[in-house]
Amino acid sequence: MRRWLLLWGLLLCGMGTGQLARAQEVVQVCPSNGIQPRPADFQPSGLILTTFDGLSLWVYHIQQGNRYPLPDTNPCGAHCHPSLDRMWITWLDTVNGNTYTKMRFDGTLRTPLVNGANEVQWWDASTFAVWTVDQRLYLLPEADLTMSPDYLDAQGVISLQPRGYYAVVTKPDGAGGFTRQLEDLRVRGLSGIAGYTPMAIGTDEKYYNNLGWSPNGLTLAYVQKLPLDAITAYPYASELFLTQPDQATAPRQLTQLGAVYGATRINGYTVGDLSWSPDGTQIAFWVIEVLGSGVESNLGQARIHLVDVNTGQTRAYCGYATDEHTPTTPRLVWSPDGTHLAFGGNVPNDNKGYLLLVLNVASGQITEMSDGIYPTYGAPNVISWGLAP
Repeated sequence: MRRWLLLWGLLLCGMGTGQLARAQEVVQVCPSNGIQPRPADFQPSGLILTTFDGLSLWVYHIQQGNRYPLPDTNPCGAHCHPSLDRMWITWLDTVNGNTYTKMRFDGTLRTPLVNGANEVQWWDASTFAVWTVDQRLYLLPEADLTMSPDYLDAQGVISLQPRGYYAVVTKPDGAGGFTRQLEDLRVRGLSGIAGYTPMAIGTDEKYYNNLGWSPNGLTLAYVQKLPLDAITAYPYASELFLTQPDQATAPRQLTQLGAVYGATRINGYTVGDLSWSPDGTQIAFWVIEVLGSGVESNLGQARIHLVDVNTGQTRAYCGYATDEHTPTTPRLVWSPDGTHLAFGGNVPNDNKGYLLLVLNVASGQITEMSDGIYPTYGAPNVISWGLAP
């Protein structure tokens, strides 16, 4: 309410046409009937992985409306990665020798992949990107898991392009901080490469360094901190930018959150949890208003936002907001068909603890699927949403 009164005040004071157009790009999606219980015929179907205790991975089976732990597993946070077809997921099997393994979302067909790895995720449909415990990086074809590694130069790399060789790299800026840039690992460190220059994408600053690659790997979305024109206690807004490194085009600002909210923060300090829809047309994220002089205290509530990557139109969802957003925000996980978002949340005054909630991105309706999510690693995170075998 405070922010909408401010917008009307700006209008009365003669806001320019361009400013008004930007402010109107955030569409409020506010269903009137609140969070609803799960109906018997809820769609879409599938299996949602999360944790209902601190000991195991759990499956919530949507069609059956029940949940069960997966034996001989352990919570994995953001280190479980779904395949592109949402039929498999990678996870670290600590019961059987610290082996990265793939399995179906129901825990069946467990297949060992790599020993002694720190992270294993799909690079394309038949190849894994493997990070070793000493932070080396190589690509591993699923058809030849015994292949000798051909290591890429991963110095400073924090994110590798799916299906490609560009990577987000952090480097010291010479003044005690760090900068981010996109580098082509195929030519990294070579001099005299005609027409190749690493692309700068802003500073690597806590709470302003989130990013995420589109599913096809062509586009990188990243957060950048921009100064506000208005005088506020914290005169910076958090905005999303897009770039396509293979096209060598300049980054494009996607959001105009500062024009609507003033000082803002996108998500928490976890790098890599901007959530792209499966078809690569939308990005989901949390927006928090900064009400004081910093980004860790005196903040507004976090609300889910969705931006169309082609038009820049941004939708804000009113059905749920949370004060539990620092240092991290709950992960937003897409359904395989791209119609819903799953997340964990604690609804005030309902005495149920953390709930497994699902948002219909078209209507804004939120459905309570189950109570009892356990906040493993400090947050009630949903891990992934896959398809039943």
